[in-house]
Amino acid sequence: MAWMAWTLPTAIFFGVIACLLVTFTVLAIRFPETPRVGVLRIETTRGDRLFITLLGSAFINLIWLAFVGPTLWWALALCLVYAAAVFRWV
Repeated sequence: MAWMAWTLPTAIFFGVIACLLVTFTVLAIRFPETPRVGVLRIETTRGDRLFITLLGSAFINLIWLAFVGPTLWWALALCLVYAAAVFRWV
């Protein structure tokens, strides 16, 4: 059953997502926060901003693959800038 290429980058990707979820769960328990309103004019919490970041990063990488090619290092840098912007202003 080889429906997915389980390579080291794939394992790192899912490991990072798992670590983010655990970290944000611990943060929510230890340091509860009140939702804030950013540029989207909706109330968001840390978890909401994480979801927006992950969803936007997926689209950034898909668009990068479609128009630039399979070298994703610059797309990763763009995703990190996007994540910083989301957590700062959304």
